[in-house]
Amino acid sequence: MYQKIKGTYDLLPNDTKKWQSLEKTIRSVSKIYNYEEIRTPIFENTELFHRSVGEETDIVSKETYDFIDRGKRHITLRPEGTAPVARSYIENKLYADKLPVKKLYYMGPMFRYERPQKGRYRQFAQFGAEAFGSTSPLLDAEIISYAVSVIKALKIKDVEVHVNSIGDQESKVMYKEALIAYLEKDVQTLCSDCQKRFETNPLRILDCKVDKDTELLKNAPKPLDYLNEESKTHFNKLLAYLDAMEIKYVIDRNLVRGLDYYTHTVFEVNANLETLGAQNTICGGGRYNHLVSSLGGPDIPGVGFAFGLERLMFALESVNFKGTPDYLHLYLMILGEEQKEDGIRLLNRCRIGGLFSDIDFLDKNLKAQFKLADNMNARFIAIYGANEKAKGEINVKDKDTGKEITIKSSQLYNHIITELMNPNHSCETCEEDSCDDCE
Repeated sequence: MYQKIKGTYDLLPNDTKKWQSLEKTIRSVSKIYNYEEIRTPIFENTELFHRSVGEETDIVSKETYDFIDRGKRHITLRPEGTAPVARSYIENKLYADKLPVKKLYYMGPMFRYERPQKGRYRQFAQFGAEAFGSTSPLLDAEIISYAVSVIKALKIKDVEVHVNSIGDQESKVMYKEALIAYLEKDVQTLCSDCQKRFETNPLRILDCKVDKDTELLKNAPKPLDYLNEESKTHFNKLLAYLDAMEIKYVIDRNLVRGLDYYTHTVFEVNANLETLGAQNTICGGGRYNHLVSSLGGPDIPGVGFAFGLERLMFALESVNFKGTPDYLHLYLMILGEEQKEDGIRLLNRCRIGGLFSDIDFLDKNLKAQFKLADNMNARFIAIYGANEKAKGEINVKDKDTGKEITIKSSQLYNHIITELMNPNHSCETCEEDSCDDCE
């Protein structure tokens, strides 16, 4: 028997309904903030991630799924969404669009070879947003507000933003020099990965999962202490905008995020929920003013965030998130072979009109079909047998009200629509196939 690959999972129908509700919420909030959806390929040229994410990041050095295709091209399954969106932005010249600030969001599978655990898989889903075209801290504030709004729309109330600034390129150089000087004599006490990072990219040491709680790193210089005036102004304006929007935040001086392309603002959004425990970060992001130009595009800044949707779904267990109610508008019981052609015609009319509808395909008896209708949570149950066919009628029961009537079979769709929209209307005495009220 074949089994799924380690680090992957199946989404069965009951779970898929929850995911669809989650995705619907994300799309609704994205529309509120005027972000448009973009979809990029699942695999890209390997060089794209090496240049954008960084050679020495854990993602590139340890976690990417790399392969050589039949055309001898070096290909990588995308481990994150920002670089592919930036590549598409450049390739399709979206910077020449009539809208100077281009606001995009995406949802889809990503791939990282890491140790599977609850809420973290090797194939995982990510929702992210990217806004290109402005250096304004107002756009940083909007992207943070957008992320917070998604979480609150899912009824997660206790949300806290951790925010920091790593400054512009000049500030990062000054900070890097200070950090190297501080760590130089004690770097051998850190893990082997950190010792390598010291030689290649010292800022990544602050993102180490092994040594982050050591006194050495706790007492290390902080990026905020090395901001130039321009970077300080950007950060202070961001905080003022967050205050204006009444978004609760904490200035987290240790926060750096794990990708090389960040400049200025970096942030994480935490949800204080029992199911998450201490690992309560469900969103992270920041500003990247030089990513587009580093990939061969024009000098255009950007800012964005990303959610791991499995982590978000895990968080929703605390708020008893059930997703879209699982129901049918109509379950049609067609009794007898001779009635099936007329019955399926009635069913198709209802489906074309937008009613969630189903029938039995196993020729079950009446009792078994009533049980099946219950299992499908059908509101209306319609019975169409030989007697009903002979009279041109159909028997309809509304489970919500208990009302059961016999109407002309041609009125089935109009009757259900009328009851859904106006439950007080009665058309039992209509002489025509439809009346003005039913229309």
